[in-house]
Amino acid sequence: MTKATQIYGIRAVMEAINADEPIDKVFVQKGLRGDLSKELEFLMRKQGISFSYVPPEKLNRLCKNNHQGVVASISPIRFHDLEGLVENITADKKAPFFLLLDQLSDVRNFGAIIRSAECTGVDGIIIQKRGSAPVTADTIKTSAGAVFKIPIAKVDHLKDAVYFLQASGISVVAATEKTNKSIYDIPLTGPLAIVMGAEDTGISPSIVKAADYAAKLPMLGEIGSLNVSVACGVFLYEAVRQRQ
Repeated sequence: MTKATQIYGIRAVMEAINADEPIDKVFVQKGLRGDLSKELEFLMRKQGISFSYVPPEKLNRLCKNNHQGVVASISPIRFHDLEGLVENITADKKAPFFLLLDQLSDVRNFGAIIRSAECTGVDGIIIQKRGSAPVTADTIKTSAGAVFKIPIAKVDHLKDAVYFLQASGISVVAATEKTNKSIYDIPLTGPLAIVMGAEDTGISPSIVKAADYAAKLPMLGEIGSLNVSVACGVFLYEAVRQRQ
């Protein structure tokens, strides 16, 4: 099993980016100066790599070595290209099944969802490069290793992925409480993509608007919402029920 890797130092991180390593996140020390740091920032922006400026104390916690103000984590998996993934799957299957995650940030929820997706026959998962949970040791553990069995694609903007899927003949269903439609009233038997939102904010309004359907789960108790990984499992298994 591949393990997540941490690299540090400006030149080392730049080399990893140029080598097309699957970098999940780069942490850069606030106030870092110099031509090399400017070159690194330009490279990260050009490649669409998620990065954030943090105080030196955080970097010292992440790395005990001489990090030179930069620490990056490399994902234990390689991410797929969206167009290639969709084209390959739609060529082989009449009713492909995709799952999109909009800004899901908790690594354990991510792992649990990947596990459910693998168990329900999802053909591929699509996430956004910025703001999405990375694949960490916790993700791997909670996925029970499913992260190595299901392809995951990263995209610059999830809404563009929605449009691409629709252009490929795939219906997109957004899971949201802001609708009167129940998931049990939505047809899920054809080419399908389900979108699940972030733990706190749900799906962004622009993606809900772009989707073909918006659907919710009936809530019969006093608590108004489910954990996103639990809700995702219910959505996925309703699709399995209909498709059988």
